[in-house]
Amino acid sequence: MARSVNQVILMGNLTRDPELRQTPNGQNVCSFSIALNRSYRDSNGEWQEATDYVDIVAWGPLGERVAQYLSKGRRVLVQGRLQSRSWEQEGQKRSKVEVLANDVTFLDGRGEAPSEDTTTTSKTEVTKKADSNEDVVIEDVSDEPINLDDIPF
Repeated sequence: MARSVNQVILMGNLTRDPELRQTPNGQNVCSFSIALNRSYRDSNGEWQEATDYVDIVAWGPLGERVAQYLSKGRRVLVQGRLQSRSWEQEGQKRSKVEVLANDVTFLDGRGEAPSEDTTTTSKTEVTKKADSNEDVVIEDVSDEPINLDDIPF
């Protein structure tokens, strides 16, 4: 049987505060969703903004950390896999595709307020403080397409 690949990497802002619950057997599970902003040109060549919303599930200690340290508006990088589930509710069959998180990286520094509007900035930089263990993230969002001839490899 051929192998498949199911890997997702998403970066966005939390749309609501994480919700931490416990299963009947005592396992912690945290649910949250993130907004993914994107730009595209419409048929008239005008730039349009769109937002996609993705539900995320984090289990165990990862879910506990997400619930403890994150809140609505915070930026995160989520690595995980797609998972679908289905159930019946009031006689109707329901289904949902969500991301099962393997790792969640907090991109805002400690005490930093969530950015008000990340869609209008052309360049955002979060710098590393010498005495902290925070990641360095540099995001360059440009209206110019990438020229493959400029890549040195």
